Order: sequence, then C-alpha cells, then structure tokens
Amino acid sequence: MSESTAAETERATLDGDSDGRTRLFDGEPKTIQLTLDAGESIPPHTHPDRDIVFLLRSGAVDLTLGDETLSLSPGDVVRFDGDQDISPAATADSEALLVLAASSE
Repeated sequence: MSESTAAETERATLDGDSDGRTRLFDGEPKTIQLTLDAGESIPPHTHPDRDIVFLLRSGAVDLTLGDETLSLSPGDVVRFDGDQDISPAATADSEALLVLAASSE
C-alpha cells in the first residue's frame, strides 16, 4: 500500500497481493496494480464515467475493448473510455498498472 511522505506526496511499492489486484492509493484517481497469470482473464466489465490508462509493465495481454482486441507488449500504454466493455486476457504472466480517473465530460 502507500505511505505518505509529504502533505501532497504519496509513495507506493508495486508488489501484488494474493488476488492479483492491488489498489495503490486511496482516493482519486484510482491507481491499480493488476497481476494476471498466463491464461488468466477478467470477464467483460465496465468502469462507467472513467477514463482509463492501461500500462503493461511485463508479459503479454490481449486487451478487448468493445469489439476491438489489442495485443499488448511490455511498455505499451493504452488510454480508453471505461464506458465500453473491457476484458484483459494474459497470454503470459503479466503485470499492468491502471489509472482510472473520473471522466471530464
């Protein structure tokens, strides 16, 4: 989890917990570390009223957004609207960092 180092500065360590999802900071924007084993996927779901940034740190993920599937490699960054169906599927052991911010519209 995070530790406060100054009035407006927080620091977190990227080390996933047992369920593969770790919320790194309290409050907004939501910042999540996602860990998926090869072959593991998350069923289609939405994050209404959120803009999402998905950074693949390691591994390989097929990220389905609505009717489109993107094959991501380490270092790939995708920004998208959370109102559409989202489903990441790991094709290798993978770690990603997600930032979910309130939509500006």
